[in-house]
Amino acid sequence: MREALAGLTVRGRAFVAAGVTAVVCAVLLGQPALTRVGVLVLALPLVTALVLGRSRYRLALVRTVSPPLVTAGQQARVTLSLSNEGRTPSGVLLLEDHVPYVLGTRPRFVLEGIGHGWQRQVGYQVRSDVRGRFEVGPMSVRVSDPFGLVELGRAFRTTSALTVTPRTVALPAIPLGGSESGSGDNRPRAFATGSAEDVTVREYRRGDDLRRVHWPSSARVGELMVRREEQPWHSRATVFLDNREVAHRGEGIASSLETAVSAAASVAVHLTRRGFAVRLVTAAGEDRSSGWHERGAEPSTAPLLESLAVLRPTPAPRLDTAWLGEAGHGGLVVAVLGAVQQHDAPVLRRMQSHQGSALALALDVEAWVGATGASTAPATGLLAQQGWRVTTLGPRDRLEARWQELGAGARSGARRAAPERRTTEVGR
Repeated sequence: MREALAGLTVRGRAFVAAGVTAVVCAVLLGQPALTRVGVLVLALPLVTALVLGRSRYRLALVRTVSPPLVTAGQQARVTLSLSNEGRTPSGVLLLEDHVPYVLGTRPRFVLEGIGHGWQRQVGYQVRSDVRGRFEVGPMSVRVSDPFGLVELGRAFRTTSALTVTPRTVALPAIPLGGSESGSGDNRPRAFATGSAEDVTVREYRRGDDLRRVHWPSSARVGELMVRREEQPWHSRATVFLDNREVAHRGEGIASSLETAVSAAASVAVHLTRRGFAVRLVTAAGEDRSSGWHERGAEPSTAPLLESLAVLRPTPAPRLDTAWLGEAGHGGLVVAVLGAVQQHDAPVLRRMQSHQGSALALALDVEAWVGATGASTAPATGLLAQQGWRVTTLGPRDRLEARWQELGAGARSGARRAAPERRTTEVGR
C-alpha cells in the first residue's frame, strides 16, 4: 500500500488535495452535501491505490532480436513476448524498452485487458548506421489504473545484444598471387621409404571428425591421431588493418578509420568467398577471436566481422610484430594502411617477406581533413620499394575501382615478365 501511495500520479494527488479541501470546507461551512462529495473524491485515488497495490501480477518477458548480426544500414526486428503468470488481473500496462540512441527512439506500448494467463506479443524495428555491439533493454513497465490516478513501476534486468558489422561492397575478382601459399593437411607428399601411415597422421584437434581417427597410430602414440590426407587444405590470407590513432584523421563515421574498417571487411568477405581461410591482424597484433577457420568447417566471416564491429583505435604509435614470428602463416596478405611513417618500413618489409604475395590499400588520410595528399605519395612509394602491390584510397574513391587497379598492376607485371622467360628459354 505504501508503494501504491507513492505511485500516485499528478492527477491522483490532485484528487486527494481536492477531496481534503472539500471536506475541510464542508466542516467549516456546515455543508453536509459537500462533505459527501469530498469523501468520494478523496476515496477514489485511495481505493484505486489499494486495489492496484494488492493485485498480484507476475509478468514474464522474452525478448528476441532477429537477426542478431546485421550490416550497418540494415534493420533488425525486436520481438517482445509478454505473459501474466499472476492470478489476479492488472490494470493498463505501459511498456518502454530502452535502446541506445543510435538505434532509434525508445518504443512505447500500451496494453490492456491483462488477466490470468494473458499473453501478448509486440515488436518494433531498430536500425543503425554505426557499427558496434549494442544492448537492447532493459524494459521498464508501468501499471496504471483506467483513471490514470496511480502508476506502479517495474523494470526487467535482461538485455539482448545486437551486433552491427561494417558496410561491405562486392569486389571484382583479380589475380591475387600466392593462392597456393599457406599450409594445410592435404599437401602432396612423396614417400621414399616407410609406411605412409606414419607420416600422414597428426594429433586430434577439436572439431575433427571422429571417423577420421587412425586407431593404430592412436594406440601406438597414446593419444588420438587423425589421418592427415583426408583433411581439406585451404589457402590462407591475412587481412592487416592499421588502426592506430596517429595513422588516421577525421571523427565519427566519416573518419578515415571507418573507411579502413569497411575496406578490410569487404576484402575479408571477398577472400572468403574465393575459398581463403582469413584471419584479422591489427596494429595491436593478431585478433584471436577471428583466427584461422577450423579444419573441415565452411569458411565464414562472421567472427571476423564481429571483431571489426567492435574495433577501436589503439594509442600505440608503432605496429606490433609478434605475429610475424609465427611459422607456417604464409600465403596472401592484404594490408589496409593509414599514414605510414619511415619507422614503419622495417615492419612492412618483414610483413612482405613473410607472405607469398602482398597487396596494400594506402589511405590518403590527409584528404579526410581537407588537406592535400602530400603524405600519401611517400607511403605508396615506400610500400612499392618493399615489394608491395599498392594503390591509394581516398574519401571519394570507390573501393571496387581501387581493388581493380591492384589486379591491373598484377597483369601488367605478368606481361612484362613473360618476354624475359621466353628469352631465357631460347638462350638455352
